[in-house]
Amino acid sequence: MTKHNSILIIYTGGTIGMVADEQSGSYYPFDVQVLFSHVPELSQLKINLDTESFTEPIDSSDIGVSTWIKLATIIRDKYNSYDGFVVLHGTDTMAYTASALSFMLENLAKPVIITGSQLPMGVLRTDGKENLISAIEIAAARKEGKPRVPEVAIYFGSKLLRGNRSQKFNTEGFEAFESFNYPSLADVGIHIIYYDQRMLRQAQMDFEVSLKMDENVGVLRVFPGMKADFVRQILNTPGLKGLVIETFGSGNATSANWFIEALKQAIHDGLHVVNVTQCSRGFVEQGKYLTSRGLVSCGVISAADMTVEAAITKMMNLLGKGYVGIEFEKEFTRSSRGERTSYSTLA
Repeated sequence: MTKHNSILIIYTGGTIGMVADEQSGSYYPFDVQVLFSHVPELSQLKINLDTESFTEPIDSSDIGVSTWIKLATIIRDKYNSYDGFVVLHGTDTMAYTASALSFMLENLAKPVIITGSQLPMGVLRTDGKENLISAIEIAAARKEGKPRVPEVAIYFGSKLLRGNRSQKFNTEGFEAFESFNYPSLADVGIHIIYYDQRMLRQAQMDFEVSLKMDENVGVLRVFPGMKADFVRQILNTPGLKGLVIETFGSGNATSANWFIEALKQAIHDGLHVVNVTQCSRGFVEQGKYLTSRGLVSCGVISAADMTVEAAITKMMNLLGKGYVGIEFEKEFTRSSRGERTSYSTLA
């Protein structure tokens, strides 16, 4: 008898599991079993499906570190019982969750596919049905007895994308996510076309879960006219350990003396500062222009072509593990989950 793959579907909430209130027209989450009643096609899949639902479904705007810890714990506890996992999640913070899980789930050798929808499952033109069915098929797919996708990925709108390379870029279209600096892992049409050479290598070490995430981080998006007092207020936030600065172009920011001196002092005092470009495509190349040389001199770390979502969650993960100083920089500039391109000139 052929053994069917088993997949655990974890329902956190989000648009895919919402229904419209008849009076207000606002959407609110409903029970996961009602969700599956809208997809009778699931019974045709030769895949064993189990579900686990959060007691209180969460709108993705309310997702935080505690949610990531809960998800990682479920996957850890169920890891040996299933061949793969599908996480149903709201779209607004999906890229953050995908990035966080990619760092928390160490030596992952099974698929963790995150998906959701732009329209609720009960709506006539919902994209949720196709997203769910395809995500399950991908999570169950194997080649030569091994999972086709041994990593955390987002499936949405006919594309499978590396989780920590993904960003939501469209609130209107069904193809809401893009991976601007790394190609898709699979494309879904009549057939599912997998690009095996783009996948992470199968982990050889034992699966582990890192649950310590340090939330003492922040983001500063630089902009013309930015005031010194505003920046100093952020840098002097009590307890702040890490800061992602979103800069112009290839990593440029104001060369004003007050800005460079403020960063230099903060870094000297132990703050870890990472440089991410505001551009969706391309990478930080500190020192290429005069306006980024000051950042190099005061110790700002280049994020190369990482997304801001990946930079923030990787920073939380490394700080949670206790990395500081040069060891933090060494680990941050190393591509541990395929989250950045390893160009020696970009580090």
